[in-house]
Amino acid sequence: MLRASAACEAAGYPTSSLTCEGFFKQAAATSIGLGMRNIPLALVPGHIGTKSKEDLRHDILGVTLDAVVGNLTSAGASQADSAEPGARDVVVKGGFNAVNRFFYEREYSDGLPIVPPTKEAIDQFLKFTDRSPDDVLGVLLPDRRAATIWNVAVNGVMAGCRPEYMPLLIALIEAMCDPKYGVEHSGNTPGGDTLIILNGPIIKDLEFNDSQGAMRDGFLPNTSVGRFWRLYLRNVAGFLLHKTDKATFGNTWRVVLAENEAVLKSIGWSTISADMGFKAGDNTVTISRFTGGGTLSSVTGSTPEEMLPYLADSLVRFNNWQITFTTSHGPGTLRPLAVITPIIAETIAKAGWKKSDVQKYLFEHARISAHDFERQLRDWNIRGVWDLKDDVTHDRIPKVFYESDDPKRMVPIVWKPEDFMIAVGGDPLRNNAYVFAHNGFLGFPTAKKIDLPKNWAQLLAAQKR
Repeated sequence: MLRASAACEAAGYPTSSLTCEGFFKQAAATSIGLGMRNIPLALVPGHIGTKSKEDLRHDILGVTLDAVVGNLTSAGASQADSAEPGARDVVVKGGFNAVNRFFYEREYSDGLPIVPPTKEAIDQFLKFTDRSPDDVLGVLLPDRRAATIWNVAVNGVMAGCRPEYMPLLIALIEAMCDPKYGVEHSGNTPGGDTLIILNGPIIKDLEFNDSQGAMRDGFLPNTSVGRFWRLYLRNVAGFLLHKTDKATFGNTWRVVLAENEAVLKSIGWSTISADMGFKAGDNTVTISRFTGGGTLSSVTGSTPEEMLPYLADSLVRFNNWQITFTTSHGPGTLRPLAVITPIIAETIAKAGWKKSDVQKYLFEHARISAHDFERQLRDWNIRGVWDLKDDVTHDRIPKVFYESDDPKRMVPIVWKPEDFMIAVGGDPLRNNAYVFAHNGFLGFPTAKKIDLPKNWAQLLAAQKR
């Protein structure tokens, strides 16, 4: 609604945006990012989701109404003034502790020590790209700040990355800037965070961990690149806690998941990169935002039919309220992810099953009753009256969601088999899996090719000496 208010204010029409108390600071900060300082806001005390109709009426009439009237009868919002330093300004001089204190006090860091982004350190990163430091990759909400090669390098240094990671960092920010991903939703209430999946020879070139502990910190590439993502969201996009980042609980940044491509090749399965439309051998990054997940500590069995019920059951359990992205809110954008270990993939492939067969199995078995589906949307997601029959009749969702009037009929949680994402990694000799709950179009899977500099081999060899 603030975007609509900003457009109206710019055109000379007064507005008043109603904002719950917990989002008041976020609205104020967001208005600056929209190019307007002090977009008129009207406070709604507390949160409407916990009030009776009588309490809500009392608060609206007693508090909110006067603010609305005042906003609509006063002068419009003024344009925001930019007071931030220039891209190449030296903002602080001093030792390690002084720099870190300065960055923390100004909310440039994530609370952990950062590597001071000196000019010399930034220049080392810029050697690993053929692009100009001033090249603009896009403009990021909520602060409407330009994403540039220069500030990619700055945040890469701060995160503790090595200079040779620069091509990967650029590809990540190109994905962040892609409208399909929806970076503007990064601070929404469920607190989802992004998982980065890496594919291609660059996994070995840069020594990413694709084996035991694949999603655990401890390996410099996986860890520092994951941290870079969150720092960039903070420093360039502008997501700050208690302001524009309104996650109720939140997840911390996730380390990069590098797929085990040797295993995938040996069993003839496609990589996540290929599933996203790229050719074998391409270096790519795939990003998607997940609200959470959990491990399956023992996927037991010697056949697909014995193993896959574990996955199907967990996909349903973890993706519960998220089915709103299947029907009512961004219909058809739910993309649950299952990360399985190599030994599970090898056991399934030994029976002649391809990844597409696994996806078909999950589509047929990761289901809930139509009654529970509608109840989740209507009562627990507070979507009002919900009727799958009506959705199918009006061609809003596929016919598979309404094949009879039986409320006990089982319906899928996604539109088609390919909507289930399957990655392979982790300890090669453990029969474990990890299931992620997806955040729908608020972090939709987006992939970009990593462009290496022309002299990549020489630069990499020199860096390793």
